[in-house]
Amino acid sequence: MPRPGDAVKQPLIVIFATVVLDAVGIGLVFPILPALLRDVTHADNVVSHIGIMTALYALMQFIFAPVLGSLSDRLGRRPVLLLSLAGATVNYLFLAFAPNLWMLLLGRAIAGLSSANISVATAYITDISPEDKRARRFGLFNAMFGIGFIVGPVLGGALGDHWLRLPFIAAAVLNACNLLLAFFVLPESRTPSREKIDLAALNPLRPLRWVFSVKGLLPITVIFFLFSATGEVYGTCWALWGNDSFRWNGLWIGLSLGTFGVCQTLAQMFLTGPAVSLLGERATILTGMAGACVALTVMAFATQGWMIFAIMPVFALGGLGAPALQSLATRQVDENQQGRFQGVLASVVSLASIICPLAFSSFYFLVRAQWPGAIWLAVIVAYAIMVPLVLGLRFAKPAVDPTM
Repeated sequence: MPRPGDAVKQPLIVIFATVVLDAVGIGLVFPILPALLRDVTHADNVVSHIGIMTALYALMQFIFAPVLGSLSDRLGRRPVLLLSLAGATVNYLFLAFAPNLWMLLLGRAIAGLSSANISVATAYITDISPEDKRARRFGLFNAMFGIGFIVGPVLGGALGDHWLRLPFIAAAVLNACNLLLAFFVLPESRTPSREKIDLAALNPLRPLRWVFSVKGLLPITVIFFLFSATGEVYGTCWALWGNDSFRWNGLWIGLSLGTFGVCQTLAQMFLTGPAVSLLGERATILTGMAGACVALTVMAFATQGWMIFAIMPVFALGGLGAPALQSLATRQVDENQQGRFQGVLASVVSLASIICPLAFSSFYFLVRAQWPGAIWLAVIVAYAIMVPLVLGLRFAKPAVDPTM
């Protein structure tokens, strides 16, 4: 007989698998992208194409995360998730055989659209989780994303050595398996609204305007943007900084990033729940920020590469902030607006992915010759801006949309 709790565990497995696959889809293309673009464009300099594909993916997430979130409030979480998984499966097959640049760009845009289901996955977890379990489950949620980011580049690099298009076929197979699992196992988490879909509500900028109109939502939205901004700097500058500061080759850069990812994942899986139970959400966010700032200070002034590996356990504390913030965010709106609000937050994360790599890379090239480690002080400044915003958050009743 099924044990109590199985009805919740099975949907969580599907949701976590979806999150892992979203992250794998983002990461698996990075190791093969330069060679793939050179193959289809027959050009040696493909830096601009890489930038366009990266920005296009993030732009599509920015546009469609709130749209999918709003649709899931009206139609239910399950059909939106199933549709996005089916779209991802077909799209990865499309990418596997795309013969030219414009088709690769189209495929990457569709990949960004389908991965916008992260907002629906977040809303689903909120639906099935009581408040006292949300922080721990969001910790696992973030850990699954971290696992995907670790697995994605490794899978892409290993399979791409055999055939440049093979990683896309692997991603299609994995998404197809998750689609079947979701179809047979995933129940609906909420009663769909009987209201007609307002097409104007699908305007991707309308949810952002909604944030400004509802009291109390803007501060936490700004905090989400800044948290996402600090995360972007690692992918943008870590490899350059490692080479400039310690003459790290690709192996050591990969090992350092892998160690960072593993430590963050373990912290989010095993420390978030106990930390929130002991300290509360606000103090857990601040503790994570403090741990990250200590590690970033060491990185800014480090003279030997081993110092970076030594500081990783402290750096891992930075991983506690995001899931605690996500848990706190779910209490800012009522259950009928969770998909909409999670869509806005996912859209804000995507907006950071468009803007911040350019900003941080520009700053890095300004300080690179004199002091490469100064880039990490810029991240500390972003955390400092967040401190008064976090301290000012109020634990009031969930905000209600004045237009509803």
